[in-house]
Amino acid sequence: MSEQQDQVSKSSCSSISTSTQGSEDDGTVGALLTEAKTNGRSLGKRLSHLDSLPHTPRVNGKIPDFSNATIDHESLLERLGTYGLAEYQIEGDGNCQFRALADQIFRNPDYHRHVRKAVVKQLKEFRKHYEGYVPLDYKVYLKKMKRSGEWGDHVTLQAAADRFGAKICLLTSFRDTCLIEIVPRDAAPTRELWLSFWCEVHYNSLYANEDLPTRKTKKKHWLF
Repeated sequence: MSEQQDQVSKSSCSSISTSTQGSEDDGTVGALLTEAKTNGRSLGKRLSHLDSLPHTPRVNGKIPDFSNATIDHESLLERLGTYGLAEYQIEGDGNCQFRALADQIFRNPDYHRHVRKAVVKQLKEFRKHYEGYVPLDYKVYLKKMKRSGEWGDHVTLQAAADRFGAKICLLTSFRDTCLIEIVPRDAAPTRELWLSFWCEVHYNSLYANEDLPTRKTKKKHWLF
């Protein structure tokens, strides 16, 4: 998911690379995952008293209008402050979900292409697990999701949880619940990934205040 209404122009499409390059990318992802295993730090204790919303994979919903989006953002910021959490601001270029996941997995949002490729591979290889949640031709959906700049959704989040063996925890701006947990379908999670979700607008990578990275993003993060 990237970021809002007429203020967003999607970046040009780039296709998944050749099979040779794909093998190299798979090896790179494996090496990075091995290195990144020790990087995670769970925020779960801070929010352990909260009830999480059961997750149902779905494609993106309607983008809120400016007024509702502003209210939602204020609600999210209030929740972050309540629990001593901070956002590592992710670039709003259409790849924010994948960038935020890459930051949590690899501590580097620039690996978003690796994450997208892994997610699309999961969606393709285990089609029967996901196609029932996609209300358009599944091949068309896969073709769209290959493209850099195509917004991620709750189907891609489920595929990411399955592919990386991770519980993905979303602190959201939804008014009826603030926590959504997405767990792997067939295995116990080996890590937790924490994202903030400004609903239907933007994802950021989430940290405790004291652990927020000081590294700089290359481009301006998402703002209205």
